[in-house]
Amino acid sequence: MSHWSFSASVPMTLLGLAVWLGGGWLCWQNWSRRGSTRGVGFLEALRFLIMTLIGFTLLRPEWVKQIVHTEPPEIVVLTDASASMGTRDVPLSATNVIKRAEWLAQQQATKYWAPWEKQARVTFEEFSAPPVADTNANAAPIVAPGREEGSDLNEALDNVLLRHNHLKAVLLFTDGDWNLGSSPVSAATRYRARGVPVYTVAVGSETPLPDLVLQHVAAPAYGLLGEQISIPFKIQSHLPREVRTTVTLHAGESVEARKEIVIPAFAQFQDTLVWLPRTMGEKTLSLRLPVQPDESLNDNNEQEFRIAIRAEKLRVLVVESLPRWEYRFLRNALERDPGVELSCLLFHPGMPVGDGRNYIQTFPPTKEAIAKYDVVFLGDVGVGEGELRAADLELLRGLVEQQGSGLIFLPGARGRQLSLTPTPVGELLPVVFDDAKPAGTGLPNESGLVLTTTGRAHFLTMLANDEAANEVVWRNLPGFYWSAPVLKSRAGSEVLAVHAALRNASGRVPLLVTRPFGNGEVLFMGTDSAWRWRRGVEDKYHYRFWGQVVRWMSHKRHLSEGKGVRLSYSPENPQVGESIFLNAAVFDAAGLPLEKGPVTATIVAPGGRTERMELVSVPGGWGLFKGSFPATTGGKYKVTVTGDKAARGLDTEIIVTQIRREKLGQPVNGAILREIAELTRGQSGTFLDLARLTQQIAVLPEVQPEERRFQIWASPWWGGLLLGLLALYWIGRKIVGLV
Repeated sequence: MSHWSFSASVPMTLLGLAVWLGGGWLCWQNWSRRGSTRGVGFLEALRFLIMTLIGFTLLRPEWVKQIVHTEPPEIVVLTDASASMGTRDVPLSATNVIKRAEWLAQQQATKYWAPWEKQARVTFEEFSAPPVADTNANAAPIVAPGREEGSDLNEALDNVLLRHNHLKAVLLFTDGDWNLGSSPVSAATRYRARGVPVYTVAVGSETPLPDLVLQHVAAPAYGLLGEQISIPFKIQSHLPREVRTTVTLHAGESVEARKEIVIPAFAQFQDTLVWLPRTMGEKTLSLRLPVQPDESLNDNNEQEFRIAIRAEKLRVLVVESLPRWEYRFLRNALERDPGVELSCLLFHPGMPVGDGRNYIQTFPPTKEAIAKYDVVFLGDVGVGEGELRAADLELLRGLVEQQGSGLIFLPGARGRQLSLTPTPVGELLPVVFDDAKPAGTGLPNESGLVLTTTGRAHFLTMLANDEAANEVVWRNLPGFYWSAPVLKSRAGSEVLAVHAALRNASGRVPLLVTRPFGNGEVLFMGTDSAWRWRRGVEDKYHYRFWGQVVRWMSHKRHLSEGKGVRLSYSPENPQVGESIFLNAAVFDAAGLPLEKGPVTATIVAPGGRTERMELVSVPGGWGLFKGSFPATTGGKYKVTVTGDKAARGLDTEIIVTQIRREKLGQPVNGAILREIAELTRGQSGTFLDLARLTQQIAVLPEVQPEERRFQIWASPWWGGLLLGLLALYWIGRKIVGLV
């Protein structure tokens, strides 16, 4: 069925008709006056034709073709199959709460779509199904390379519109959790243009059910035997009351550690559990939160993680000029630490170098001699006669940058560290010194360190088992009277604590600052009075602080060790989509850094795919070889590093976490579903409104024939035709001699 359609009004059409008739009469008169010759007659006829076509165009004509479908219309039931549909928040009764996916399965059994089958063909489609079955809610699913886990609601709606040409309506079952792709509002706009209504059913609850959720456990990759390990965790409370409970750390069924906590109502709670391992090896632990009587869900109160426990000695070198109090008590603390092997170098200006137990007589002169140290303390020493040489500082920089060791600056009142600024280690300093005050700043009154927001929860400054108690401890620590001449922190540094009293143009003076450099870490401590923290409590805080400093600064060097190979990787807890950078320090049979390769790394992905790469040697003679590979799949990667010529090797595992966009326990996003329904002239409701929505779809009117309009007046071909006729008319006038 086809017909013409004109958009001009009746008065405009009558006026156009009058003008057209008048133009025709004028053409006739013009031909008559010029002697009725054939050429003039042709031109006047052509002019009349052009006037007719222009007048026809001004009426905005359209050729309308109606397409009547002979096949029945289609109703598509679009179902969300994403992992978030595993949330249990659909209450069938006060005591019976089921998962969203289970509710959908129950509705499928009722055949709610039966009334539609008399007038339409019903099609069922799912979207955003997980790549693999994931029965453990706490485990990272294995995802095929190049495929992302998540919900793309916009793409799901668009695909339905593309695949079905005779849509009558769409019934959408979802929780509204779209975390991939564009906003579904854009797809709803296209449905509106096609005249297809979308009816949305919000499966789940728009408000969180009463529940406690153990959201995250951030355990380190490894720990040392006999050393305390901090395990941060995060809990989300959806309960309308304060909860006093106890979190417990389990190895199997045995309790390894426990901690009493108080969780505020409707709050996110973060804390740290401290665990003291007593046996070595790979361990699978679980952190558990007791289920409360009024919780709706009881399967999200536990998380498992793996950790390796090793027995290692951390090698520490302390370099100092004078045996000041800070040096004496630091030396005692490290010497009595069972996990530390201490070496001291005391230059003692004007006197022989310090001698005795754990003392060395010279700074390690070679790369192989200094490479064994995990952490180096630099006291009030500088460059000059009887102190450090430029070659020593080159070795120190290489140790941090290439070998991943830690460097700690402990300046003193002699101001000798200012001489390090123009040397190779000057770039490692986390702060900028005030050259006008080489001796630092002394105050008559005692001042303290004030933790920054970062410092309140940092491992280095955690002197208690939770943030609140830690802040109280630092507030009550004995203070100091002298501080280093610091102007400001450098870019890329983290300020953990500042001077309680001193300020300058850059703000409060930073005194406890960390900074990554190369593969290692650098720490600046701008006071020399940490030994005073012993007042009234003996070694409780002083030993704990320096013990934590040594372990944090050397952490990267001991991620994985094998026969003559020490492997560190970054990031330590990688996620899918990130690149994992390998840094392998390889030593030959004599313990010397390996100068030439080949050094290869074999990576076996969780799916069994194997990749072999040759690591690139880093210039400098430190035996460092680097490489990287993309983490395309979540799970356990097996990494084997081999130095063929030196018969060196290492086997380790790297756990890659899958980014979980789909989260259990999130409330339904009802707002976006209502917007989709409103835009498409459909209706929206909750899972309780399914009967009403199915009835509304059943009484929808028949689908009208599809109209396809060809707009003559807007067609470039039509415009080209008119332009060609006008050109022909003008040429004809030239030929006839009228111009």
